[in-house]
Amino acid sequence: MHHGPSTAVPRANPGRAADAAGLEPDPHVAPGQPEPICCPYYHQAVELIGRRWTGAILEILMQGGPLRFSTIGAAVPDLSDRMLSDRLKELESYDLVERTVYPGPPVRVQYALTRKGQDLAPALAELKRWARTWLRGAA
Repeated sequence: MHHGPSTAVPRANPGRAADAAGLEPDPHVAPGQPEPICCPYYHQAVELIGRRWTGAILEILMQGGPLRFSTIGAAVPDLSDRMLSDRLKELESYDLVERTVYPGPPVRVQYALTRKGQDLAPALAELKRWARTWLRGAA
C-alpha cells in the first residue's frame, strides 16, 4: 500500500503520554482517564488535505473530473500554475489523483481522482456542509 512520499507514520505510546515521556501528568486530565493522543493517520490526512489549495483542487475534480490542467487552474482563483503543478504532483504521489497523457498533436493531459481520491467525497462533503453552516459570513 502506497502512502505517498513518506510511509513513516508516528506510533502512539500505550499508556499515558506524560508518563512515557518522563513528565508530570497533566493536572487537567481526570485521574484514571487517558491523556488525549492525536491519531497519526488522522493527523497525516488533515495535513495533506489542509495544504494550501489542495482542498479546492480536490473539490473541482470531484465536480467535473477528468479535467485538463488549465480547466482546474481557471476554476480556482489566485492559484498559480506552479502551485497547481506542485499540488497535483503531491496528490499523484498519494495516489489520490491520476494523470493521463493523450498523444497529440497537440498532446493533452487530464487529471482525475482515483478510487482512493473519490473515497474522500463523503468527508469533504461533510466539511463543506460544516463550512456553509459555521463559516458563512465569517472572514
